[in-house]
Amino acid sequence: MPASSPADPLSYAALKARHRAERDSFDPGLNLRVHRALSWLDRASQLTAQDDTDGQVIFLWIAFNAAYATDIDDRALLSEQDSFRAFISALLSLDARERHLERLVWTEFPGSIRLLLDNRYVFPPFWEFQKGLLSEAAWEKAFEEARATAHRSLGDGNTERVLAIVLSRVYTLRNQLVHGGATWNGSVNRDQVRDAARFLARFVPLTLSLMMDHPRKSWSSPAYPVVS
Repeated sequence: MPASSPADPLSYAALKARHRAERDSFDPGLNLRVHRALSWLDRASQLTAQDDTDGQVIFLWIAFNAAYATDIDDRALLSEQDSFRAFISALLSLDARERHLERLVWTEFPGSIRLLLDNRYVFPPFWEFQKGLLSEAAWEKAFEEARATAHRSLGDGNTERVLAIVLSRVYTLRNQLVHGGATWNGSVNRDQVRDAARFLARFVPLTLSLMMDHPRKSWSSPAYPVVS
């Protein structure tokens, strides 16, 4: 996770100071989301000096979860990935004028994003093949089709689709780590963990900044309210 300078408006310190200064004007749902997300962003930031990229990915994803997650009934049709895709669409709509997210994708992280999109270890059908649920030919065909879709999106400048695909791949990595499917600091998955940590370390703070930029938007109540 790259270090942030004190002058960086997306550093934890800057976002925390901004939240303290503006939170009285936020509705309770937004205030709680940002407060919780910042706490996990802070913890992820503390792991930079320890070079703990596994921990950074986990804590940064929790911060993202705190920002977007809603209370989805088990019977609802939306999956978690559908939920964060809808959230990305809303963020891009709010960011239509400033285009911070576009710059993140096309200027700051095009290399890391391409590496994640081309990495088979964060592609779910690859693991279905490893478990004997898919043939080698089937997963390879699915991978090539997914890569073609991703690269078309890159070529078309489709920020929303690229972000959705990238976060879907990071979500696979998140599942692998959280469910004990990898060794901490293992050499096998270093590339994808490193690239995911770098991307999330800028995407999550930008997400929180955009949310605070638009306090009048109806940010729903978090799934788990504060219990007094």
